[in-house]
Amino acid sequence: MARPRDPQRRTELLDSIIEYLAEHGLAGLSMRPLAQALGHSTRVLTHHFRDKNELIDAILVRLDDRQRDRLSALPGWAEGRSLGSVIRASWDWHLTDEYLPVVRLLHEIEGLAAGGRLPGTHVPGMLRQRALFVAEALRVHGVPDDVAERRATLLNSAYAGLQLDYLTTGDHARVQAAVDDLVALADVWTGAATQQEAPQPPPARGATAPGA
Repeated sequence: MARPRDPQRRTELLDSIIEYLAEHGLAGLSMRPLAQALGHSTRVLTHHFRDKNELIDAILVRLDDRQRDRLSALPGWAEGRSLGSVIRASWDWHLTDEYLPVVRLLHEIEGLAAGGRLPGTHVPGMLRQRALFVAEALRVHGVPDDVAERRATLLNSAYAGLQLDYLTTGDHARVQAAVDDLVALADVWTGAATQQEAPQPPPARGATAPGA
């Protein structure tokens, strides 16, 4: 009988894998070299992840969970501040030396999927859940249900595009000016709501409302 998976050990292993991939990238990922780089046998990886596809799926879920937890903790929810303040705080966090390699990894993953070199539902599902998360944040800030998801998609796409621009060009001043415009747009969309009552963060994964 196979030994049951330890959820905590699996999460710790995923965090180590993400740290490795943030430095080395996902292209050419293979289970055996990855296990050797982490100081484990291949059997350790295959115990927790049946194959490479399951590993990639788990990586994306873990990245999404970590990002949601951090975004929900950013200032701008319970304090009643604007949604723009959340976007600005998120931008500053993503550009820290600590997290920027993970941002590069996420864009690599999305680029591989867009180029047809990462088949499956992993990335589409992640992008869909990201849209639902931001849409719920917009609803919390007073944006009507019938436009929240559409505007969330626009915010996410603009934000990701600005990240790619900065990662490619390094032009901080120009990109930051565009981020300021994106922040202003979010505040226009949510301005009426932010003057009423302090919003609460969107629900965590597993809650009944839409979310990651």
